[in-house]
Amino acid sequence: MSLSRHVDPEDIIHHLQDLRIPAQSSYSSTGQTSHLTPFSHPYASQRDIPRYQIPADGAPGDTVYEMLKDELDLDGRPNLNLASFVDTYLEDNAQKLMAENMGKNLADNDEYPAMLSISNRCVSILAHLWGVQKRKQKETEGGAAQKDDKAVGSPTVGSSEAIHLGGLAMKRRWQERRRAAGKDTLKPNIVMGANAQVALLKFARYFEVEERVLPVSEKSKFCLDPELVRESVDENTIGVFVILGSTYTGHYEPVEAVSEILDEYQEKTGVDIPIHVDAASGGFVVPFSHAGTGGWKWNFELPRVVSINASGHKYGLVTAGVGWIVWRDESCLPKDLIFELHYLGGTEESYTLNFSRPGAQVIVQYYNLIHLGFSGYREVMENCLANARILSQSLEATGWYTCVSDIHRRRSPTTITTPLPNEVHTETSASYAAGLPVVAFRLTDEFRREYPHIKQQTISLLLRARQWIIPNYALPPGENGTEILRVVVRVSMSFDLLDRLVTDIVQVTETLMDKDEVDLSVLREQHRKGWPVVGKGKGKGEKKKEEAEREGEGKMQDGIHRSVC
Repeated sequence: MSLSRHVDPEDIIHHLQDLRIPAQSSYSSTGQTSHLTPFSHPYASQRDIPRYQIPADGAPGDTVYEMLKDELDLDGRPNLNLASFVDTYLEDNAQKLMAENMGKNLADNDEYPAMLSISNRCVSILAHLWGVQKRKQKETEGGAAQKDDKAVGSPTVGSSEAIHLGGLAMKRRWQERRRAAGKDTLKPNIVMGANAQVALLKFARYFEVEERVLPVSEKSKFCLDPELVRESVDENTIGVFVILGSTYTGHYEPVEAVSEILDEYQEKTGVDIPIHVDAASGGFVVPFSHAGTGGWKWNFELPRVVSINASGHKYGLVTAGVGWIVWRDESCLPKDLIFELHYLGGTEESYTLNFSRPGAQVIVQYYNLIHLGFSGYREVMENCLANARILSQSLEATGWYTCVSDIHRRRSPTTITTPLPNEVHTETSASYAAGLPVVAFRLTDEFRREYPHIKQQTISLLLRARQWIIPNYALPPGENGTEILRVVVRVSMSFDLLDRLVTDIVQVTETLMDKDEVDLSVLREQHRKGWPVVGKGKGKGEKKKEEAEREGEGKMQDGIHRSVC
């Protein structure tokens, strides 16, 4: 008899459990605690917690807590999750504010007026941080009539919602212009680079807009190429998504260069195409870092930029659950998209995709803005960038790795800004190429020729065994023959932790170099499978489907790149 190729571990456990434990007909449903076992009835040490159906009887809260805690211990450690841009650290006072306000619903504005006021203050702070006031001043200084811009904005549950809101506003304004001119509105399109995060593609698919995804290249730093934008826009283009901080390599897309090309296009055709800046991460890095964008404009100082989004839960230093979108002026947000709600005794205006949502994160965002101030945020961003530079330089010093990101590369002396008179002259990010605190790296060509059996995915998996979560994935379509490992340096990355990370990367690499070819396909397969579903055995059809998926598994360019945001 041949050995079975499929074993259901749950069936084995349940079978042995049934043999060992006699049927018990006298379960207590009163929630009494047994002190004879580490767990309370009815979940004794020999019994598992129900997984896929609600149990007939409940269990003591401390019992369920301990069992869930045990299972959640299998998760990765947030502080060592270097794949994510999402912040995982809060100061003690911020944690207190979060806990004290976790029951407040941001949708209940009439019931929580103080929280609404705090939300409005955050929008105002971000609008000024992103250049609304500077533009008004420059118009006045230049002799032109001052345009009374009135920025409007909203908190969101993250940048995904914010991007959808910004894209929808651009689509509606395009529709209004087309209808006013007696033209059809059947074929809207939007332009973005192939490095676009999935939220941008979701907008196009969900709101029925043709996505014009432009190829990226090493020349364009794996980002949107302005020259390709020139060739891709037409009268049906509702706007261009420009990303301030690519999730692949941390590079900033040249907003000003794209704006100039759209200016030229409007002069020739009369077609006005706006820009939405996806500053999910860069919106809180660029304004505070000495490097900025490297010298070019990116925000509301450019009239063509109509809206900007950012994630408060990334470099805004709040934990997951808050994003922001700001429009340069209320005229950029069509009125028919704004709902006037008469709810729970009050009247409010709403332009969101969600209704009920947590408000505590908004309060913590305001706490950070006031507690840290401009200088505090600058110190945080400069420290993150400094640590990212050290990591980049350390990896390249091994001779085994080369960095695809550029933040550790020195800028030309002529492009370095002079410090202000009251600033102490120390080395800052201004001396280096601008970008997010992201280190994207790969094995050098020489190393790959000498050790062809060593794969970057293997390095990623072995680092995971040491609790580091560092993804390995292909660059965007067009450059997907190159795979990169990526580390996001957040505020929680201390220098000591950085030293440990470099040591572990070196040790893992040396271990693989010292071995002959190692087959770690089993580890890769286990990583791909993840958790099983509903604990049932697979039929032949499902097995064949899995085998077919495995055959094409190496083609990382297929499908949408999540790029681990």
